[in-house]
Amino acid sequence: MTLRTLDSLGSLAGRTVVVRCDLNVPLKDGEITDDGRVRASLPTLNALISQGARTIVVSHLGRPDGAPDAKYSLAPVAKRLGELLGKPVAFASDTVGDSAKNTVASLTDGDVAVLENLRFNPEETSKSADERAAFAGKIASFGDAFVSDGFGVVHRKQASVYELAQALPSAAGLLIAAELDVLDRLTGTPERPYTVVLGGSKVSDKLGVIGHLLPRVNTLLIGGGMLFTFLAAQGFKVGSSLLEEDQIETVRGYLAQAQELGVELILPTDIVVASKFGADAEHEVRPVQSLEETPWGASGLGLDIGPETASKFAEIIRESVTVFWNGPMGVFELEPFAAGTREVAQALTQTRGLSVVGGGDSAAAVRALGFDDEQFGHISTGGGASLEFLEGKSLPGLEVLGWQA
Repeated sequence: MTLRTLDSLGSLAGRTVVVRCDLNVPLKDGEITDDGRVRASLPTLNALISQGARTIVVSHLGRPDGAPDAKYSLAPVAKRLGELLGKPVAFASDTVGDSAKNTVASLTDGDVAVLENLRFNPEETSKSADERAAFAGKIASFGDAFVSDGFGVVHRKQASVYELAQALPSAAGLLIAAELDVLDRLTGTPERPYTVVLGGSKVSDKLGVIGHLLPRVNTLLIGGGMLFTFLAAQGFKVGSSLLEEDQIETVRGYLAQAQELGVELILPTDIVVASKFGADAEHEVRPVQSLEETPWGASGLGLDIGPETASKFAEIIRESVTVFWNGPMGVFELEPFAAGTREVAQALTQTRGLSVVGGGDSAAAVRALGFDDEQFGHISTGGGASLEFLEGKSLPGLEVLGWQA
């Protein structure tokens, strides 16, 4: 079977379509700080509007533990969506209650409504398939068809992702189709040289990706907090830097495998070491051979790759034809430790071929550092889903749409 796309649903004019988006955006004081995921939903929603469909958008936001919580309301998202679509977007204050029923009943052709946070209902994430199916059935009663377009949740077997796709004629939206096209290029026959850049805090989060991609890449660059486990595996002292001692032997295995496969696995040669975790921390650049030779000794901690490493990583990225990046190189939220992530991001905008930013913290980083989405070949909306795809794992939210790995 192949992935069912919008065309498989036929004409949607005058029909009511439930769309599962991923509008899980960051909020601060009720204001959206990064609307990237809202923007990513626009192609599918505009396609439905242009057909004259009546569109019902459902999504989660945060982790409200199965009960209404005002700080996780989708109301600000509905407002922003209306601004981006250039038309009013109705908002229901519940998901399957009276407000939702009345809101759906008021829709006319081409209208859009957003229902309140799915996760205000415990059945959405229930471990019971029967409970999830019952909740999905209530949502399905609103529509004639279902479009799954929340790529960031396709690795979850949740009511609005899995059971809802079984309750109605269903298909993937344009965002999911685009994500799969890019990820297929990364795992199939990518143009070479092919470089993968991995960062973030924990190496344990990336073990599956490393294992699955090592035989497929030419170069693997390691940064972020996870680099210290690699350095420790080579015998370096890393002070108080983030270290997963229980992963050292696994990492040694990957270092040996990379050598056997002829893959260049490149680690930093210098690190920005700080006296503490904070924007006001004293800090200095140290070669990896002497990370503890600072005024803070073994209490110092590495918070970014150094300038020599950043320059080398950037050179390799610019010379590559395919690049996948997941995980910041340092604590980019603190300006003294953002340079490594900034230089890597800048290099991705200069790649000769396909550059992919792998969602999650990486996507947040490039936007926080002032880059535009259009400067990259693709910015994934699904950090966890992207990683699980690249690990070769089963993704229930795709399989229910006919996709097979």
